[in-house]
Amino acid sequence: MRNATRLVFNALPLDAQGGGVSTYIRELLAALADRHPNRRPDDSVDDPSPRPGVELIAAVRPSGSDQLPSGVDPLIRGESTGVVRAIDGARGVGPADLVHGLDVDLPFWGKGRMVCTVHDLAIVDLPETFPRLRAAGERILMGHALRRADAVVAVSAFTAERVKVRFGREASVTPLAPGPGMAPPDSPEAERVRAAYGLPERFVLHVGNIEPRKDIATLAAACRIVAIPLVLTGHSLWGHRAPAGVVQVGTVPRGDLPGLYGAATVVGYASRYEGFGLPPIEAMACGAAVVSTPVPSVTEATVGGVELFHPGDADGLATTLRRLMEDDEERQELAQRGRTKVAALSWDGTAELTESVYRSLGVAI
Repeated sequence: MRNATRLVFNALPLDAQGGGVSTYIRELLAALADRHPNRRPDDSVDDPSPRPGVELIAAVRPSGSDQLPSGVDPLIRGESTGVVRAIDGARGVGPADLVHGLDVDLPFWGKGRMVCTVHDLAIVDLPETFPRLRAAGERILMGHALRRADAVVAVSAFTAERVKVRFGREASVTPLAPGPGMAPPDSPEAERVRAAYGLPERFVLHVGNIEPRKDIATLAAACRIVAIPLVLTGHSLWGHRAPAGVVQVGTVPRGDLPGLYGAATVVGYASRYEGFGLPPIEAMACGAAVVSTPVPSVTEATVGGVELFHPGDADGLATTLRRLMEDDEERQELAQRGRTKVAALSWDGTAELTESVYRSLGVAI
């Protein structure tokens, strides 16, 4: 008779090159595994013997399986993307005391309690920024998950409010945090990254993919006014192109991000809509001076630690960038405020809040 609480996670979006959702999946599972170290070193995934405590299992694609932390057993599914991947997650994940859809999607059938995490409602609030068929399919799957879930988790109070308004569901807020490697780099590391990517001595950095709601055009326009290079990471989504004249470095390994943040003169975030906004949080943890739009989800975690500018205001942003570029002391003071602001965020804290949701459903953990 099995005496472990079996938690199964839909972690199909997990990818080595993924963004905030992949970071959330990887770091939350790592924190949960650290909180429940039930395996002996010689335990194997195929060991059929009962394990006391908590059993952690994650449905993943082959391309994401090596991203799972130690202590989480993989349930390998086929490779898939987009709506097809979401449908795959709806097929079910086997017996479980609780299933947690780490990016909304939940099975259409199965016993046990169900929890889903909502990262943002852009697919509902801004459907025009997505391909039409993708938006329609994901809205259907999101609606199913939010009806099916026994409890809903949101990554910010803003997203929880949108879930309440759009779907009538209350959501527990579990904020995200910088990853364990997100800390100020030493000078040699920053210079290594600068040389590796051929970066100029001074530049503004944007971390994230190229899509309409990120409003990279405003950031690029402000950089042109000030005559400072804009460096973009990530890749274009759905055919949206980067503005002319920017420096694109593509997808950057997470190990290079602290050095990249450390090499940047300023990190800019011009987004008009976010569910949480992890890049500015990670930049602040790495000691970067950050300027951002005051979208609610970002200001929840960063207020007082970033310089704010009005969305779409390239001239106002340019004025702020020029001031920070010319005043090293002000820029360093802003960076220090940012580090202090995000110091209280931790993935263990996120895991603890998540476990509270499980317990509220009567799940022993």
